[in-house]
Amino acid sequence: MTDNSSRNSDDAATDGGRAANDAATDGGRAADDAATDGGVATGAAQTHNDTDYLGAEVNILNPSTPYMRDHLRIVWSGFAIWVLAVWGPVTLTRLAPGPMTSQMPILQFPLHYFLVAFGAPTSALILAFWYSRKRDALDEKYGIDHGTADVAATDGGADE
Repeated sequence: MTDNSSRNSDDAATDGGRAANDAATDGGRAADDAATDGGVATGAAQTHNDTDYLGAEVNILNPSTPYMRDHLRIVWSGFAIWVLAVWGPVTLTRLAPGPMTSQMPILQFPLHYFLVAFGAPTSALILAFWYSRKRDALDEKYGIDHGTADVAATDGGADE
């Protein structure tokens, strides 16, 4: 690695040989024009773009960024629904064994068996769909796009 600290700020090698007021260095803007983000990110998305996620402390009980706070709200809501779906029938069977162990009129299964055998897996599928939709909406709110990443070739980038 070379040390470039000996160069002057007006050296042609460091500024590409252009003058300080050259249009190529300032994007062709006038001196009093404000730099923008191109009109893409506003509000929560702009705040998300300005956040250093690698330097932010991650604490599941006290999130440090708005994105983490919103995401944890989704996760904890889904967890609460999952607990009710999985442990609700078991708890109801313990609290009210009469109605929960009686036969259902149509399928002739005990109600608690049907709720655990059919209700829990079905609710897990519904929760997975719900989570994916909420996470996509959250990513859109904060301007996160997962489809634009350039993928390197597995052979080190060599074209075939």
